[in-house]
Amino acid sequence: MIRKIALAALAATAVFHVAVFIEYGTLWVGALASYQELLLVFAFLLATFLVHAPIARLFGADRLTKPPAPVKALLEGLSVVLVSLVFWVMFFTIPQHYLVPTAEVTPKALRLSLAVSAVLSLFFYYFVEREHMRKNLEQEVIRAAQLQKETFQAQLEALQKQVDPHFLFNSLNVLGSLIHLDADRAVQFLGQLAEVYRALLDTGAQPLVPLHREMALVRAYASLMETRFGAALRVEWDVAPAWEQALVPPTAVQMLLENAIKHNGSTTRKPLLIKVSAADGLLVVENNRQPRTDAVASTHTGLPNIQRRYQHLTDRPVEIVPTAASFVVRLPLLTAPAA
Repeated sequence: MIRKIALAALAATAVFHVAVFIEYGTLWVGALASYQELLLVFAFLLATFLVHAPIARLFGADRLTKPPAPVKALLEGLSVVLVSLVFWVMFFTIPQHYLVPTAEVTPKALRLSLAVSAVLSLFFYYFVEREHMRKNLEQEVIRAAQLQKETFQAQLEALQKQVDPHFLFNSLNVLGSLIHLDADRAVQFLGQLAEVYRALLDTGAQPLVPLHREMALVRAYASLMETRFGAALRVEWDVAPAWEQALVPPTAVQMLLENAIKHNGSTTRKPLLIKVSAADGLLVVENNRQPRTDAVASTHTGLPNIQRRYQHLTDRPVEIVPTAASFVVRLPLLTAPAA
């Protein structure tokens, strides 16, 4: 609003003095009363600028898709001219009639005043408001591209971690042990491993996925890790079906489970407990803190990647609450559950 007021004031001053120069050959008007017209020009331009924004939104790229482009452009220009006609009557014709009732205005002067008002309105619409909308659209395109980049990066990192030789080595060792000890569990473990890869590949290049699809990946990954670590790892679930259609960035929840397992030690006496729940528009992943004594190689990109993706999607922040006893991450769910 302040920007529009300042722009209207500057434009009104410029237009008024140009008109004075054309009429009198000077930029200075001696009579203070003459500056009433400057106030009228300011009011006209301010009202025009305020109405231009909704017109630009109405005729934006994603609106009024039925009319052909030439018809749409013609309607847009006519709307601007029509608005200028209404404001010309409001801020010039009516005030002049009441402020200077004895003044004689020729039809030629009226036509010229109307034409100048329409041209001014079209000029400021296409070179100010539409330019502003164009820049906003460019920023949206950049934002969408950045979000897609972050999403691809997260998916690539997730796939790279799952095909990491260390991960595969451990998984194959577990599978080899289970084949000798429990053939049925070995088959189950192999199915879980395949499910993790299938769920990762199914996310595609989408910036958001339904929570139920993300939970399919998370449950498969959790089952795989529970089979590997046995009683040293427990994962508890409290996600009501009402939240399953909410949207989250793909692999975000899985990355939180992976971080918890990676950075915490666990034994059968002191198991790592991870709780996954949904409430009040948030997906909460909480684990008890049991820092590992051995060094863990980490790129430290998991949480920052999740935060950056959310910054492109919503103003709601990712909440990270570390304490001495627990580590809690709350992810905004981007749609409300069905009633």
